[in-house]
Parts: sequence; structure tokens; C-alpha cells
Amino acid sequence: STRHNPEFTMLEFYQAYADYRDLMDLTEEMLRGLAQEVLGSTEVTWQGETFDFGRPFARMTLKESILHFNPGIEAGDLEDLERIREIAGRLDIPVKETWGVGKLQTEIFEKTVEDRLRDPTFITAYPTEVSPLARRNDADPSVTDRFEFFVGGREIANGFSELNDPEDQAERFRRQVEEKNAGDEEAMHFDEDYIVALEHGLPPTAGEGIGIDRLVMLMTDSASIRDVLLFPHMRPAGR
Repeated sequence: STRHNPEFTMLEFYQAYADYRDLMDLTEEMLRGLAQEVLGSTEVTWQGETFDFGRPFARMTLKESILHFNPGIEAGDLEDLERIREIAGRLDIPVKETWGVGKLQTEIFEKTVEDRLRDPTFITAYPTEVSPLARRNDADPSVTDRFEFFVGGREIANGFSELNDPEDQAERFRRQVEEKNAGDEEAMHFDEDYIVALEHGLPPTAGEGIGIDRLVMLMTDSASIRDVLLFPHMRPAGR
């Protein structure tokens, strides 16, 4: 598509003794400075829309964003498996039997919210079910200390406080293997080497990945991701 390429450039980084909130602050400061340095202004224009990177970026949880953009959905609906399945059905989301509430919340978010996040926005508290490497939130273990950053209706960055508990991580991997065996192609395998590394010890750490291609699209007002790829796939001559 014009927004996605199977192979893409990503900047990935980690910070010891930091959490996801530190990385949100860092990302906001970095992107604001990037816009000022590249464009000479904190106002970024992309395909006729103007985004103000000079103002504090919006922050809301995944559930809050669903409720904000879907007035017909109530908070209790998002926690009840039968009701949220009905909502997904009404939205023409194909539902798998293995999906829990967290996965369904994420699917509804992607269907009804993502494209509408025009201004710079951090979405936080992603369900544990769809965040196998992220640390559980202390106050609500059903969600994680994770964020994704959106602007212009597209995801630019994904970051979280790293899960450094080997027992919890092993259980998450086992769950991922079950989902992979049930047909989920995006589920992870059981990484024994990673578990061994965690058993040796990992300090509190936060990590993040930023999609460089989409960021360059934004800063150069490019309509298609092909315009910013160094080596885009080309059709044979004459086609």
C-alpha cells in the first residue's frame, strides 16, 4: 500500500533504568526538535493537513480512545467477552474463537480509532494479550506499560517498559505458541535463549522502535512510502 512496505527502516533503542513514560517524553522532545531542525517550524504539513508539534502531544489509553470515538460503546462493553464479540461482529471484524477481550479491544481500536488520530497522540495501556514482551501495569495487570505514537492516522512508534521477569515472560511465550498453533501467523515462538538471558538479570529497561520511512514521509510531505524508500520494488519495464 502507499502507507506500508514489507521491508522498512526502523530505529530501535533501549534505556536502562527508564520506563515507558520516560520514552514518551523523549519521543515528544525528539520529534519536536526534529521538526524545528528540518522544517524550521514545529508545524508540520502533510498532504494538506497541518500538525502542531509545538503543543503537548495528546495522551489517552486504548480503552479511552475507543470510548471517545465510539459514543455507542460503554466502558462495561469492553470488559464483557460476549458483548465485545457482538460489537466486533457489527463492525464486520472477523472474530476467532481464541481471541480474548484484549485482542478484541485492539481490533476495535484498529478498525474505528487509528485512522482518526490525526494530531500527535500517544495511545497507552495496550492489553497484555497483544503485548507479549511488555511489562504488566502494576495497577491493572490486564494491560501493559506500553504506548504507540500516532500522527496523521498512522502509527509512527511503538515502545514499552520491558518485561524482565523470566517466569512471566516464559508464560507469555507459552501463550504465544498456543496462538501460533491455533493459526495466528503473527504470534511469537518460544525463545529459550531469551528466557535464559532474563534469568541472568535485566535491569528495569524501556525500549522503542520508530518507523523511519513513515517519519520521513511526514517530514517531506510525501504521499507514498515508495517516494522515501532507498530501493523501492520496481515493476519490469513495459508493465
